[in-house]
Amino acid sequence: MKLVIAIVQDKDANKLRSVFVAHDIIATRFSTTGSFLRAGNTTYLVVVDDSKVDITLKLIKETCSARQQFMTPPVSLNGDTAEHTFPIEVQVGGATVMILPIEDFKQF
Repeated sequence: MKLVIAIVQDKDANKLRSVFVAHDIIATRFSTTGSFLRAGNTTYLVVVDDSKVDITLKLIKETCSARQQFMTPPVSLNGDTAEHTFPIEVQVGGATVMILPIEDFKQF
């Protein structure tokens, strides 16, 4: 068994939940916050058999697309704001996924 930890942007979270339900993948969902953009994220914890890891990853990849977005960086505290006030284009979305081995799994 494996523990799949998937961090996705809130914009993709509900769609991913629906995809998991349609494919009988049970996931625990909780809200998290990213550090760079301070944007809302959703983290899914999914325990699956080794044979379902590939399909789980495929569903996450197909559902959570990366996209470009403009954002204004935070103002620096050193007083030099002129070079830090212009919006920059950054990549957002997609998913950050970690896969860990599960030694034991029980439900009570």
